[in-house]
Amino acid sequence: MATTYQKGTQVWLADSPTSWIPGTITSIALPADEDPKGEVSLVVAYDQGTSDSPESKTLKFSLEALTAATAAANGGQSPTAAPGQDVIPPLRNPPILESAEDLSALSNLNEPSVLHAIATRYSQRLPYTFSGIVLVALNPFSPLSIYGPEIIQAYSGRKKGELEPHLFAIAEEALDCMRRGTGGGGTDQTGAGDQTIVVSGESGAGKTVSAKFILRYFASVDDPAKASGSSRRRAEGGGEEEKMSETERQILASNPIMEAFGNAKTTRNDNSSRFGKYIEVLFDNTHEIVGARIRTYLLERSRLVYQPESERNYHIFYQLLAGAPSKEKKDLSLSTNPSDFAYLAGGGPSSTPIPGVDDAKEFRDTQTALSTVGIAVERQWHVFKLLAALLHLGNIKITQSRTDAVLADDDASLELATQLLGLPGAEFKKWTIKKQLTTRSEKIVTALGSAAASVVRDSVAKFVYSCLFDWLVGVVNESLCGEGKAERSTKFIGVLDIYGFEHFKKNSFEQFCINWANEKLQQEFNAHVFKLEQEEYVREQINWTFIDFSDNQACIDIIEGKMGILTLLDEESRLPAGADASLATKLHSQLAKPENNKVFKKPRFNQNAFTIAHYALDVTYDVEGFIDKNRDTVPDEHLALLQGSSNEFLREVLDAALSAANTAKANGDVKPTAAATAAPAPGPGKRAGATARKPTLGSIFKHSLISLMDTINHTNVHYIRCIKPNEAKKAWVFESNQVLSQLRACGVLETIRISCAGYPSRWTFAEFAERYYMLIPSKEWQGNDDVRSLCSLILQRTLPEDDRYQIGLTKIFFRAGMLALLESQRTNRINQLVTLVQKNVRRRIAYKRYQEMRKASVRIQAWWRGVMARKAYQDLRRQAAATLIQRQVRGWLARRDYVRTRDAVVRIQAVVRGFIARKESRQAKIDNAVILLQSLWRGRPVLARRQAKSEVCKVVLLQSVYRRKLAVKELKGLKAEAKSATKFKEISYHLENKVVELTQNLQKRAAENKELTSRMSTLEHQIVQWQTRHDEATTKSRELEEKLAVPTVPVSQFEVAVKAKTEAEERLRLAVKQAEEKEAERTKLAEQLQRMAADLDTKAAAHESEVAKSTEAATSMSALRAELTALKEQMSRTNAMNALTRGQREPPTSPTLPNGLRQLDGSTGSGPSAPRRRQRRHSTGHGATGMHARKLSHDEIMAIKKANANPRAVSVMFPHDAAPLRPRDSNGLPTVVDSPSDEISRLLTDEVALDDDVLQGLINDLRIPAPSSHNPPLAKEVIFPAHLISLISNEMWKLGMIPESERFLANVMQTVQAYVMQFKGEDVIQPGIFWLTNVHEILSFICIAEADAKQGIAPGNDDNSGRPLDWELYERLVEVVKHDLDSLEYNIYHTCMLEIKRVMQKLIIPALIESQALPGFITSDGHGRMFSKFIGMSASQAPTATMDDILNLLNAVWKCLKSYYVEESVMQQVVTELLKLIGQVAFNDLIMRRNFCSWKRAMQIQYNITRIEEWCKAHDIPEGLLQLEHLMQATKLLQLKKASMGDIEILFDVCWILSPSQIQKLIAQYHNADYEAPITSDILKAVAARVKPDDKSDQLLLAPETDEVGPYQLPQPREIAGLETYVPAWLSVPLVRRLATFVA
Repeated sequence: MATTYQKGTQVWLADSPTSWIPGTITSIALPADEDPKGEVSLVVAYDQGTSDSPESKTLKFSLEALTAATAAANGGQSPTAAPGQDVIPPLRNPPILESAEDLSALSNLNEPSVLHAIATRYSQRLPYTFSGIVLVALNPFSPLSIYGPEIIQAYSGRKKGELEPHLFAIAEEALDCMRRGTGGGGTDQTGAGDQTIVVSGESGAGKTVSAKFILRYFASVDDPAKASGSSRRRAEGGGEEEKMSETERQILASNPIMEAFGNAKTTRNDNSSRFGKYIEVLFDNTHEIVGARIRTYLLERSRLVYQPESERNYHIFYQLLAGAPSKEKKDLSLSTNPSDFAYLAGGGPSSTPIPGVDDAKEFRDTQTALSTVGIAVERQWHVFKLLAALLHLGNIKITQSRTDAVLADDDASLELATQLLGLPGAEFKKWTIKKQLTTRSEKIVTALGSAAASVVRDSVAKFVYSCLFDWLVGVVNESLCGEGKAERSTKFIGVLDIYGFEHFKKNSFEQFCINWANEKLQQEFNAHVFKLEQEEYVREQINWTFIDFSDNQACIDIIEGKMGILTLLDEESRLPAGADASLATKLHSQLAKPENNKVFKKPRFNQNAFTIAHYALDVTYDVEGFIDKNRDTVPDEHLALLQGSSNEFLREVLDAALSAANTAKANGDVKPTAAATAAPAPGPGKRAGATARKPTLGSIFKHSLISLMDTINHTNVHYIRCIKPNEAKKAWVFESNQVLSQLRACGVLETIRISCAGYPSRWTFAEFAERYYMLIPSKEWQGNDDVRSLCSLILQRTLPEDDRYQIGLTKIFFRAGMLALLESQRTNRINQLVTLVQKNVRRRIAYKRYQEMRKASVRIQAWWRGVMARKAYQDLRRQAAATLIQRQVRGWLARRDYVRTRDAVVRIQAVVRGFIARKESRQAKIDNAVILLQSLWRGRPVLARRQAKSEVCKVVLLQSVYRRKLAVKELKGLKAEAKSATKFKEISYHLENKVVELTQNLQKRAAENKELTSRMSTLEHQIVQWQTRHDEATTKSRELEEKLAVPTVPVSQFEVAVKAKTEAEERLRLAVKQAEEKEAERTKLAEQLQRMAADLDTKAAAHESEVAKSTEAATSMSALRAELTALKEQMSRTNAMNALTRGQREPPTSPTLPNGLRQLDGSTGSGPSAPRRRQRRHSTGHGATGMHARKLSHDEIMAIKKANANPRAVSVMFPHDAAPLRPRDSNGLPTVVDSPSDEISRLLTDEVALDDDVLQGLINDLRIPAPSSHNPPLAKEVIFPAHLISLISNEMWKLGMIPESERFLANVMQTVQAYVMQFKGEDVIQPGIFWLTNVHEILSFICIAEADAKQGIAPGNDDNSGRPLDWELYERLVEVVKHDLDSLEYNIYHTCMLEIKRVMQKLIIPALIESQALPGFITSDGHGRMFSKFIGMSASQAPTATMDDILNLLNAVWKCLKSYYVEESVMQQVVTELLKLIGQVAFNDLIMRRNFCSWKRAMQIQYNITRIEEWCKAHDIPEGLLQLEHLMQATKLLQLKKASMGDIEILFDVCWILSPSQIQKLIAQYHNADYEAPITSDILKAVAARVKPDDKSDQLLLAPETDEVGPYQLPQPREIAGLETYVPAWLSVPLVRRLATFVA
């Protein structure tokens, strides 16, 4: 039998009705005959067993129950037990799904799995969990740092599911759907249009805070589709509050107002909302907030007069007592002790104060909020006056006298209350203790008892407070949506903050209404979930059947049906003698019928109660107080007194409430206001004089619910279910039974059940293939680019039953439990693959070990065999030695005997032979002697020849022997050489060199040949071109000569022209002759000047040595100086005449000599007789540093003249020491200028031309030099605009043109700022940095002028031309211009950095976080990209940027900073700010991504950081890496081991810069690989415990600075030695060029 329950299956064992323990099935015994009634034995081992508990548990049940449990598990239902059998344990989810962020992703959707998933996330300090369309929010009871501006920015523009579950994810989804709407009202099929966010939960679950954060998100977030939104908020600057509009601030200010007047402390919550509210945030077509509306529901009026033990009244009363000034409290007769007032003393002394709440501060916040919504301080004290009156009203003593109530006339509280309310005391007293019954004929006044009189007093107090609350809501609405704001709105997002399902020991009318509202909302919720399920099935075109779910319409009909509880209650309430007991009797008689027994039940013991089976659980209501609470009216007599009050504010409040009620009735609607119960009006069709029925509280609430449900049904709804995890309000304490009951009450489990009825688990094709591709062989998915067919193949192999899944258009839909089955198969498959790999690896290891052992064995065998062989050899050797010895001994003995015998024979023979031999010898001697004598005598010459020949042979032999010895020696050396490799290498080396040399020569010759061929072709081509041009020129010349030969004017005119030409030539000849004479004269004067200069030097030296002795020498020196001056003037006139006559200038003389002479000449006027005046500051520095003429020798003067004899033509540069170029006329001839100052003045007064040159030519049309790191532009080519602007300003100041210079500089600064501001993105880098350095250059010049002005040095003007300088105006101008230039430099820096940071921000995440450039560590990001690479598909969402883009941007900025000579401090600021942005954006994105927190991804990010580190080191900015420390330590954290508490301690030490919440976040969402052991829950809890909620410095995200620029540290002013007059030749600025010529 196929069943989900098998060996190894993980299950949950029930420990109590609301808690479970994890276990694993160790064995299962099925009946052999598979009888459905047969017994199944299941043994489950506890996974977390203790010493006190058993290790396993045996469960027994029938096979039929097991089959049903399997089917129920696939449908998401918890198994149920048959009588007498054990409960079949629910299935657990795979580890990968146990802490899923979306409960709908769980494979086994049962109560313990859902509870475990929520508890696991809660223990990791993650209070939010998705459950389909619902956000489950557990109250942490501790402040969290996940609601700041940086978190808002992180969720802005992100789709739901991209980031962790959060309130802001729901808010952003609602905003996105609203923005996609057309604005015509309602919603479309995609959910675009008006939106509603339903925030529900029981008291203390965090509904109010959640709604507050959602409203703050709406008011703070920017529209990501609009760049103007962020720029607008950024332009407004300031903090988060200052960035909001007035309407947004008013919306947020409504929260403290509503909380003060509508919230109170209860046993479950310190800030419990005692009313429901629906806030509509209104948007216009541009998606900007234009207003808001607030609708309230069912204010708990009874809390005003009664509070249970340890609970409080509404906050505003305690705030008033604690925060009101002493004078006001005295005027209102208030004390600081709440127990002095009956309406505040009901909760006892333990009810106040609330720990951690300062009522005085809250009072000030409430006053601020009231002022924000437009309620003036005076009117606020009118409100507080009414509140004080209500407190005194509660202190009125009503006693009993027999059967009548008695109220003392001198009751101080009565007097104070009526005085503050403006009521007559006697009348109020009368109608408090008496009542009037009106019949058809008369009015009857009767006395009331003390209890009834107290009820009347309390009803007046409740009525006034309720009217005041409604008036406040009206004022807030008028402030939020008045003045045409509602007309401008086209869309809205509603936030419903309403009470959750309530169930107490004693449940009264309030719980009945609350649970009734929740029934309505649950019905809409179920229908909405069901609708979404069906719509998705239709959209994906899958086969589906109608999903049946339990509808609670029967319960709603029992409550509000035609003869339901509400109808019977209203009927009984309208009877004068209506009573609670009578109501209970009617309910039991009318509704306790068989057809209603599933919904309405009669308690067995309490006859005054009834039970309703709500969707969450059965609730028993006690009818005591139902009638009075449903009536909740004020007597007509008191209403008349209140309407006639002398307190104008009270009348205004009542009139506003009554008019609103009457308007609502006229429109056919009943508003839930207090006035609706006190303002009866005859309806249409009623006869005159008939008494109108007052609407009851139940009917008012019914109409409110109808209106609310109508609004919700016409909007797209988002749900937030707030859960209170424990009753004691302890931080991070999770009580399973508490949470489970609320999950049932809020409908989360019902949602899961609806989802389980269909296909709850949905995966996209890419995700499914990415995770389960290994379930089929690799040959079937490699190269297969069709993911859909691949998924179908996987499903066919793994889930053969088609009813377990459906394949849609974009997703695969699975039945409940199928993912767990797939995970089990995947785990088994991975285990098989791992086993296969291990098997092969182990085989390889074993084979390798076998080979090593075999080799070792062979070595051992060889060694042993060698030992044996050596031993045998030794034996054989010994045997051979013995045999040899024996043989030798035997041979010796035989030889000895033989020798003895032989010797004896030989001796005998010798004796005999000796005798014979001696005899023959004697005869032979005689014969030989004879022969010898004969031969000697006969052969004497032959003997001599033989002797000579013998000697020659001996000599030859000796030579041969010696030569042989030498040859042998040489042969040995040759043999040694032949055997040596060095010789061969040397030979080879020589050969290789020869080959290389020949190859190089060949290549060189080939290249030369190619080059010569190319040059020859080029020259031939040029010859052809020049030949063609020559031919054309020859032809054209001939044509021109022919035309020239033809006369073009009459002969008479030609003769006149010839005559005039002759005369002109004659005049020219005379002028040339005269010029030559003048030149000779000038030459003569120059020679005389040189001689006189030499004499002057001699005499000056003599004068310096004997100045005290000779006055005659001093007289001669003065005369010579005068003569020298006259000669200089004469030479100047000669030069001018020469220029005029010859039409060209002579080579300029030494610039030093004229300046020196001019300085010398000017020095005569600086004697004691000259008048005293202010020192003058000149435009250039050469006037002050010119060399005196007398310090130059004759040789130096001649050398200078020789150096300037043939000057190079200068067109674009006017140095300080160059002679000024002479202005020329339209014909190109030099013009004569009488006074350069007049010409400068004329140029400066031409404002139009000056502005056109400077503003247009020098700024707007300027061609900025391109930056270069290898060949940067010269400094003068970069800062010449600053110098020219400063030059113009200085010349204006010289001439006293202070107002003109102020206008000029203002235009320049405005134009520069506008010019830089027009660039966007990367285009701003060059112009921004270029003008940043130029503006700082101008600012440095202004600083010098300011310093000179403080020392009394004015702009220099030697000839005293122009207007007199207004010193006070000049000083003020310099100060203002310096401040404006400072601001301009900051603005340029701010604009430039802002644009660069915008560009950089777009690159950071894809380049630094998403890109994976490190091979070998590629990981999937959860979207199937990694698997796409496996199967050959291209990644559809590759990163849009790489690290090269970031480095290129940094290089571009750095190159501009370097090339444009920006100060080092500014360069440090720019780079540090960019690196800081990189670190912040990358870290915030990494910590918010769930699927990127893995060690492989950390390796990739660390590699990318390394590239930035290398860039910083290459540019000598090592400190820049400090800005990336957070990101670097985050990557370290992801790579470090996290298996034990010791590892965690090391991790905290290494990552010291990360806060505990950041470390906890990274560890909590760490993504384990399949081969990694998951982080244990104990470690996660221990890490989470280190987070301190009260630590304000512990922030989760780094403060984003995308739209902000850090403070700009202005560098020190530069040192300017003189103003350059460099003007580029290509620059079209004729006026500025002419001005620079004169100044130079």
